[in-house]
Amino acid sequence: MLPGPSAATAPSAKHGERSEFIRAFRVMLLARTLDEKLSSLYRAGKIPGGGVYLGKGQEALSVSVGINLVKSDVFAPLIRDGAGRLAFGETVLEAVRTCLGSPLGPMRARDGNVHRGRPKDGYLPMISHLGAMISVVNGVLLARRFKGIEGVVGATCIGEGGTSTGAFHEALNQAAIEKLPLVLVVANNQFAYSTPTSRQFACQNLVDRAIGYGVEGHALDATDLRACLQTLKLAIGRARSGAGPQLVVGRLLRLCGHGEHDDAPYITNEMKLSSLGCDCLKLAEESIKEQGFASAAEVQSWRAHATHEVEEAVTTAQHDPQPDPYAERWQALATQHLVEFQT
Repeated sequence: MLPGPSAATAPSAKHGERSEFIRAFRVMLLARTLDEKLSSLYRAGKIPGGGVYLGKGQEALSVSVGINLVKSDVFAPLIRDGAGRLAFGETVLEAVRTCLGSPLGPMRARDGNVHRGRPKDGYLPMISHLGAMISVVNGVLLARRFKGIEGVVGATCIGEGGTSTGAFHEALNQAAIEKLPLVLVVANNQFAYSTPTSRQFACQNLVDRAIGYGVEGHALDATDLRACLQTLKLAIGRARSGAGPQLVVGRLLRLCGHGEHDDAPYITNEMKLSSLGCDCLKLAEESIKEQGFASAAEVQSWRAHATHEVEEAVTTAQHDPQPDPYAERWQALATQHLVEFQT
């Protein structure tokens, strides 16, 4: 039998778990609050750059990716990764400015909604949510290897529908052959837009595909924040230590439509009432109260703080100047210094 924690280490371990759990929950709460605000702005016709895609029900899995990465790592979030983006260092103001088309946002109003990032900081703007970002992360990891930079992990997320694309298979195979420190997180949210999993793949569990590529696989209940935090910590640690690519598959249910333009009539009440339909944010809040990590009053104060932060960011972005295409220098933002002359 393994010895239990000593009296000296047990309190600090519990304090560390409490601190991490609360931090993750507060990021989830902020992400949900931001999503709800973006939804209302979209329905009011205030978002010019495309649709709005919510992460409702996927926050626990997403935040666990961003919170376990470090600044020197690489992260390529997708359309439902608001929580992961915030945990990795994106600010609410950056997100709002991009969605509202502000020229002061990170993408300078050149692109909208989810296509945002800061490549120099390892935060990659999304090209597509259908597997394209896996090979991009691979490329960044190979570049770091060629430069002799060690200890870097690259993570990206994908829906279960994206695992049926050629980009997914080719990139995961490449990562396995090169033994790249890639962490590929699959949110199995039961529907690729409206296509159920029964029409997407025939294997029992998507994590079964890991062994076919020669990578390590991890399966979890993605409605459980504690399980998500522990599993992602393990997978990211394994990748960082040289164990090669890690495939993490979380089972959950998307608690909204594909986008705010979709009312999702294909999601049955039976599925919504199943264990998959549990709201990870509500479960995490219940756990916080049951574990004595915080009181109901403290949780309410965090909710109020999140609301204030989001409203303040929206007010700021709405007062930003409008983009002027005639004044814009259309060179790539990262390579403007290479331009020899200006007209």
